[in-house]
Amino acid sequence: MENHLILETQELSKSYENQKNVLNGINFSIQTGEVVVIVGPSGCGKSTFLRCLNMLEPIDAGVIRLDGKEIHQDFKKAHLIREKVGMVFQSYELFPHRTVLDNIILAPIKVQKRKKEDVTKEAVALLTRVGLFEKKSAYPRQLSGGQKQRVAIVRALIMHPEILLLDEITAALDPEMVREVLQVVLQLAKEGMTMIIVTHEMGFAKAVADRVLFLDQGQVVEEAAPFEFFTYPKSERAKQFLNTFHYEAIEI
Repeated sequence: MENHLILETQELSKSYENQKNVLNGINFSIQTGEVVVIVGPSGCGKSTFLRCLNMLEPIDAGVIRLDGKEIHQDFKKAHLIREKVGMVFQSYELFPHRTVLDNIILAPIKVQKRKKEDVTKEAVALLTRVGLFEKKSAYPRQLSGGQKQRVAIVRALIMHPEILLLDEITAALDPEMVREVLQVVLQLAKEGMTMIIVTHEMGFAKAVADRVLFLDQGQVVEEAAPFEFFTYPKSERAKQFLNTFHYEAIEI
């Protein structure tokens, strides 16, 4: 099946009372099966951009289109968008009083009205795939950070999203836990999952991205294929940013 335009923004802008132009006229598009990685300094608007795409934040101006249809800022219907645009957060967002399995199957049953038996079977298969089958009856407090993040990814995947947004999913992890999470994402990329990823892991970005966007002060400063961006950045701002990192190659 041919890839096609699935999500785009035109002149997307967002401000807060104490911070003007967090996003300042973002023009962006992504094709099905594409992985776009967004990098940039802290506070440049990366996470805010993802939250706007997922309708966790209202936009001030511009347009967001999903599957060619404009996403209207009707937050009563936000759940319909979130079924198609899944999101995994830095902080896991797991319910502490529910087991791993219950955390995963809750939304498909309650929101999508799917059969518990079918959802449970799929959840077990996904947990097995990410190496967590034996943790299905555990509670979040019994898991490592890397295990919690893998559960959060499974919870997003089981909703069958068209696009997966990943917001700094390794930022809260110890270094030895980072790789186990990144390997799951790398595998999803190989399988053709459409993803928009915000990360500070430059080696990971280089390995997984089809395209890199560099944001600074709420604007897209540079956009390029990963080899081109990391080897021959065009803007002085991108050169300054990349000079602060030492990153190693990650094998897919």
